[in-house]
Amino acid sequence: MSKYDYPDPNASTPKKTPSGAPRLELWDLLSILVLLVTLCIGVYFLMIFIDPMSDMNPLKPLDPELPPTFTITPRPLDPTWTPSATIIPTITDTPRWTATPYSSPTLVSLITPSDTPTASATPKAPFSSTVTYIPSTTYYLDAACNWLGVAGTVVDTRNSDVVGMIVRLVGTLNGKRVDMQTASGVYRQYGVSGFEFFLGTVPISSNDTLYVQLLDQAALPLSSNVYIDTFNDCSKNLILIRFKMNRP
Repeated sequence: MSKYDYPDPNASTPKKTPSGAPRLELWDLLSILVLLVTLCIGVYFLMIFIDPMSDMNPLKPLDPELPPTFTITPRPLDPTWTPSATIIPTITDTPRWTATPYSSPTLVSLITPSDTPTASATPKAPFSSTVTYIPSTTYYLDAACNWLGVAGTVVDTRNSDVVGMIVRLVGTLNGKRVDMQTASGVYRQYGVSGFEFFLGTVPISSNDTLYVQLLDQAALPLSSNVYIDTFNDCSKNLILIRFKMNRP
């Protein structure tokens, strides 16, 4: 091209891109978006770290000021449960050693003595009893007079209840054989060591045809036979027997 050649004014001139103005590509936009999301997540975790009890925390820890409550579930007794005895052992005094005196001469009499030697006392049973007749409405108001039975308690020398003792009712009533057995502590409406025998819904009169006896768990007697009467009377249709341990 010579120095006299001039550009054609009708020819199109290519546009130039201004220098210093970069273009935003798709990857640039995605990078900015990731940075913004990361920043938001960091702010969220920072707020939870500062205040763990915030409502924004879906896994809030338990309140340390309020300890968890526990519900105590009572354990039912087994159907074949038998209460154990809690008899307080009796402490017996050990006799001290005593010196044996020298034997003295024995006087022989040719006259037959007329005095009869006195028999020794019969040992007392470990438990004694008291019998009381009361109306059954004292404990069974709804039954009115339609009730007949025997009940009571067992206590030691300090009037503390003794549970687990065997109580037996034996005899005849209205021409029928009666042989019933229970344990002290089963019917606690009469006391901690309460027991009960239900005999019927109609009061019946009887005279010394029934007796109650207290036994230990080896079926050995702890009291003598306690003979009782029954009455055709609504004011005496509940026989209360209180067994109490005798002092040694």
